[in-house]
Amino acid sequence: MPVLGVVQLQAILSEAFPDVATPVVDDVNDVFALLSFPVSANHGRPGGTLSGPVMMSLADTAAWVAIMSQIGPVLLAVTTSLHIDFLRKPSLDLDLMARARLLKLGRKLAVVDVELFSRGADELVAKAQVTYALPSSAA
Repeated sequence: MPVLGVVQLQAILSEAFPDVATPVVDDVNDVFALLSFPVSANHGRPGGTLSGPVMMSLADTAAWVAIMSQIGPVLLAVTTSLHIDFLRKPSLDLDLMARARLLKLGRKLAVVDVELFSRGADELVAKAQVTYALPSSAA
C-alpha cells in the first residue's frame, strides 16, 4: 500500500507550487500514480499540438508523486535524468494523463516509467523514463 494517498499528495503539490497550475492526483496505489492536467489551446504550439514542455512537466511531476507515494513526503528528491519520446499528437481538448510506475526504488536513486495519453484515449502520446536522486534522509 502507498505511504501517501491522493489527498496527501495533492496537498503536497498545492503547497510546494502555490503559484502555478498543478496536475490533479487522480489515483495512487502500490502499482502506479495517475495524474491529469487540463490542457487548452493556451498550452499549444504551432501545428495545433501540445507543447513539449507541458508534457515533460507532467511526466516529471508524475514521477515525483509516484516516488513520494511510496516513501513519504521527500520534497528534496530531484530529477537527475528525464528521457521522453513523443509518439503522436495529443488532443488540445482533453486532459493530458500520466501513469507513473516505479521501476526501481533504491537508497539513492528512483527510476520511474511514465506513460502520457489523452483522457479516454488508448494510444500513448509520449513515453518517458525519469530518474530521481533521493536525499540521504530518505534512505
